[in-house]
Amino acid sequence: MKKTADELQALARAALERAGADSRMAEAAARHLVAAEEQGLPTHGMSRVPFYCAMLRNGRADGTARPRLAADKAAVCLIDNRDALPYEACEWAIAEATERARRNGIGYAGITNSGHVGVLGIHLLPVARAGMAGFAFTNSPAAIPPWGGSKALFGTDPVAAVFPRPDAEPLVIDLALTTVIRGKIMLAAQKGERIPEGWALDRHGKPTTDPKEAIEHGSMFPIGGVKGAMLALMFELICAALTGAAIGPEADSFFAERGNRPRVGQSFIAIDPGSLAGREKYFERVETVVRLMLADAGVRLPGSRRFEARARARAEGIEVPDALLAKIAALVTG
Repeated sequence: MKKTADELQALARAALERAGADSRMAEAAARHLVAAEEQGLPTHGMSRVPFYCAMLRNGRADGTARPRLAADKAAVCLIDNRDALPYEACEWAIAEATERARRNGIGYAGITNSGHVGVLGIHLLPVARAGMAGFAFTNSPAAIPPWGGSKALFGTDPVAAVFPRPDAEPLVIDLALTTVIRGKIMLAAQKGERIPEGWALDRHGKPTTDPKEAIEHGSMFPIGGVKGAMLALMFELICAALTGAAIGPEADSFFAERGNRPRVGQSFIAIDPGSLAGREKYFERVETVVRLMLADAGVRLPGSRRFEARARARAEGIEVPDALLAKIAALVTG
């Protein structure tokens, strides 16, 4: 069934409030989930509403918590999310990083005691609208072993970047450090299918095609082998060491029905091109790269599909499965 963004946001907000989130927390989370739906990312859209409601009801997230400033110095700050659903904290962090970059040329805002933050690239769009380059990092429950190891240590640890353009949508680069998202392995297990070699490792750190073994005892294969594992180490430290947040093994799976409060971390960076080579030179260099990319047939600019999907969604509505809508509606009334 097709719904407008406003209708979906109202439904998500109501379900989250019914589960115990305060109005600001519910509003910020709903806003992000609907943005993901608009951009053609349903795995991080309305399907997450029951997931967040369960975290609130099970005590894995504190619906009454409000983020607070924990550290503040010149171009950097640290926000304590205090176990809330972290969307309000992320909006605050983006605003802080952008404002500090206006004053200092660069701004950094970290978040600690955080949780699942959805689509990093969506968080960064206000940075691009401010004419700045932005970078985002998050760690997550353990999924990737250190290279040569057999036990998961680092999270999937997504990373994103945005680069504004003068008269077009920004470039949006957004990826996790595993060769495939965990959801595909979970789906294969549900269907009783094997998975391709190179997706996951077994309990001994060896490649496996058994999705159940991968989910219950194994770990995820990093992109690029040893290089991906080194990036996972870097991003884990950027998100946990700088913010004082939990590392992968200290956070129970986001998808577990019962578990601890994840208390992972995020890092957001904004850079003002006007403080370096200058905005004119920055835009000239970006557009030169874009022109050379598009001169090669078949090349697609990163983020372009998201913006095309958003334009269609705003013109035609957003298609959401009836069963999912019914499930969320039951969370509002139940």
